[in-house]
Amino acid sequence: MLSDVAVLALDGGHAFELGVFCEVFGMDRGDDGLPGYDFAVVSATGGRVRTRHGFHVETPHGLERLESADLIGVPASDPDVRHPEELYEALRAAVRRGARVLSICSGAFLLGEAGLLDGRRCTTHWRYGDELARRYPRARVETDVLYVDEDPVITGAGTAAGIDTCLHLVRKEQGSAVASDIARRMVAPPYRDGGQSQYVKRPDITPGTGHLAPLLVWLEANLHEELTVDGMARRAGMSPRTFARRFHEEIGTTPLQWLTGQRVLLAQHRLENTDEPITIVAERAGFGSVATLRHHFARRVGTTPHGYRRAFRGLADDRSRR
Repeated sequence: MLSDVAVLALDGGHAFELGVFCEVFGMDRGDDGLPGYDFAVVSATGGRVRTRHGFHVETPHGLERLESADLIGVPASDPDVRHPEELYEALRAAVRRGARVLSICSGAFLLGEAGLLDGRRCTTHWRYGDELARRYPRARVETDVLYVDEDPVITGAGTAAGIDTCLHLVRKEQGSAVASDIARRMVAPPYRDGGQSQYVKRPDITPGTGHLAPLLVWLEANLHEELTVDGMARRAGMSPRTFARRFHEEIGTTPLQWLTGQRVLLAQHRLENTDEPITIVAERAGFGSVATLRHHFARRVGTTPHGYRRAFRGLADDRSRR
């Protein structure tokens, strides 16, 4: 379940990453029919915490508030600051009882110091990747991804990737419709796959270079069609080689990886919101066959389409009884 969220305010912490947690989980969106969270900002001692930007955050809760949380958010902070041992133990205890922890950017160092990255894949901002691997050699650091989900430990890359990381968890627990609605309220992309590169270049867009936005809009409306890289390149007015290079520069992944991610997202939406047979879902999401849908769905979502529909319907029924 994802209903009780506690976020750490850390001495010298970064305000943007703290704000990401507050925006995703701390806003009341009940008027839009979206689920709410029992949300709290927590510090190691309770009381006033100074951010790295010079202002202070008031935190009425101490570490005891972590004892009930389903999710504990860990924003970015100075990797060289040693926090109270009670904080590390509180995080370990939370994971032992089944809670999740989610870090953004350099918040991964706090998880590493608590021993929660040992034996797990993880990520952080690309600037800190080598240092994270050096300090915590038992962690399996991946520096060229947006986020890594090693449930119950989830780590996100730098700054804006924290939004993707939080929305990923919402989508996983509460469905793509809820995550997409929150993203829409935040004017954020509804879905970026965790495996996308952190190194997203933004080339200068000049007349005639073929900006990809119109193509992406068309592709999202035609996912059911048989789409190839050559066909996409022709529609963009580029050679396949130029198109593949430009796509990776602007989007951070390959055309086929992006296409598969969007098709899985569409399949999730149809599984959540329709009673269509799986064969129809596979066809309308552009996979063609149930076997192909099942293959990509399992790799991206970690379950089968049938299992996802059962789990989501059960979650929806549970919410309606509250």
